[in-house]
Amino acid sequence: MKRLLIGSLLALASLTTATRAQEVVIDGLYNPCGITVQPETGTLFVADSGNRRIVRIVDGAAQDVIVEFGKDVYGKGPMYDIGPLGIAFLDQETLVVGGGGAPDGEEALFVYKIPAAGEPAINAADAAASFTLAATDEIKGEGNFYGLAVTEDAIYVTCNGDDTKGWVSKADRNGTEVGPFTRFLATKEATEVDAPVAITVSPEGHLAVGQMGEISVPGDGLLTFYRPEDGKMLANFALGLSDICGLAYSPKGQLFAVDFAWHDTTQGGLFQLIRDADDATKSTTREIAELDKPTAMVFGADGNLYVTVIGTGEGDSTEGAGKVICFSGL
Repeated sequence: MKRLLIGSLLALASLTTATRAQEVVIDGLYNPCGITVQPETGTLFVADSGNRRIVRIVDGAAQDVIVEFGKDVYGKGPMYDIGPLGIAFLDQETLVVGGGGAPDGEEALFVYKIPAAGEPAINAADAAASFTLAATDEIKGEGNFYGLAVTEDAIYVTCNGDDTKGWVSKADRNGTEVGPFTRFLATKEATEVDAPVAITVSPEGHLAVGQMGEISVPGDGLLTFYRPEDGKMLANFALGLSDICGLAYSPKGQLFAVDFAWHDTTQGGLFQLIRDADDATKSTTREIAELDKPTAMVFGADGNLYVTVIGTGEGDSTEGAGKVICFSGL
C-alpha cells in the first residue's frame, strides 16, 4: 500500500513528446515572484515584487491592481528587492497575497477585495484582512511568505523566517473568510533541509513542498509530500535540483518545477518531475527549458504554463528585466 501511495504522488512521463513552444507574455517587470490565474476570466495576475505591486496582464500590458507594498531585500550575493510574493485567488474577487517587504515577525498574509478591470488600483494598506506570525519566547518571527496553496478549507503558506524550523503555516478558510493564521508544519525538522519555498496541492489532495536547501549548495533541493490533515510526511524525493521555488501540476496530472539555481543561475530552468518506472520510491527530472532566474509558475485552464523570471539586467540591477513566459504543448 505504501509503495502504491508513493508512486501515485509523481506521474510517469508521457510516452509521446509533444511539440513545445514558448513565448514572452510580458516583459519590463522588476523581480516578479508570484503568479496566478483569476477564476472565470482566466486573466493572469503577477506579483511585480521589486515594483511593490500586484498587476493584471491585459493585452500584453501590466495594469496596477494593488500598489505601495513595503520593500525589503532578499538573498546573499546577489541581493534582490522584493515586496509582495506568493498570490492566490479564493474566488474571482478575493486575492490572498504573501508579504515579503517587512521584517520577520511583522510580515503579513493579506486578503484583498480587488478592483474590477479598468477601476483604479487600491493601496496595499487597504486589505480586507491581514495576519502576522510574530515571535514568541521560543520561536522566531516569520517572514517572506513565498508560496501559497489553496484548498477548500485552508491556505498553506511557505515561510522563510525561522531557519531552525522551516515552517509551512496555515490559514483556515470558510469561503472567503480567512483565519486564524498559525504555524503548521516544521519542514526543517521533518527533512533536515532548510527553506520551504514552493508549494502546491497534488491531484490526490496532498501538499507538495519544494525545499530550497542552502542557496550556496548545488543539488540539495527536495520534493516532499505531506498529508494536509495532520502534516504527516508521505514521501521525500532528492531530485538533484538546487533551489526549487515553484511547483505546479498540469491538467494531465504531470508535476513540473522551476529551479532558481542560486549557486549558478545559468543552470536555472523548468523541469518535469517523473517517478521511476521500476522503483516508485525514486524519481528523475527532465529539463524542459533553460530559464534566467525563474521564480513562480501556474497552469492556465487552457493547459498553458506561465512562468515568472527575474532575468538579467544591466550591471547589478534586474529592474525591468523580469518577464512572464508562456509554455504550450507540455
